[in-house]
Amino acid sequence: MTVRARQALRDAMSADSPDERFRLAHLAALRAAGAVIADRGGRPRPRQRLQSAWVLLATVAPDLAGWSRLFAAAAPERAAIEAGGRSVVGEQVAAQELQRAETFLRLVEQSLGQIPVPLAS
Repeated sequence: MTVRARQALRDAMSADSPDERFRLAHLAALRAAGAVIADRGGRPRPRQRLQSAWVLLATVAPDLAGWSRLFAAAAPERAAIEAGGRSVVGEQVAAQELQRAETFLRLVEQSLGQIPVPLAS
């Protein structure tokens, strides 16, 4: 899953619009969160209410709860972009989300015992 997260970050870096950069950066963070959830056994059990990846991440990885809150707060913007909204975020917000996603991915890779590979700018 971290490979897919890394690819989403690469795609975000080359995206033409701030909205697309933001969306792909957030997707990269979501995929990185999924890798942690899968590694730490955070799959829902039968009859268990479905939870967002960010809620599950905070549950299975309390050390990443701050990141979980940060990305959960950005989820409405990603949803608005995916619903067809235009100019949802500006350049600065997109750049910030990209930087946060890259930092988060590095932390996830380290926590999973992987060697973080720098992304080419």
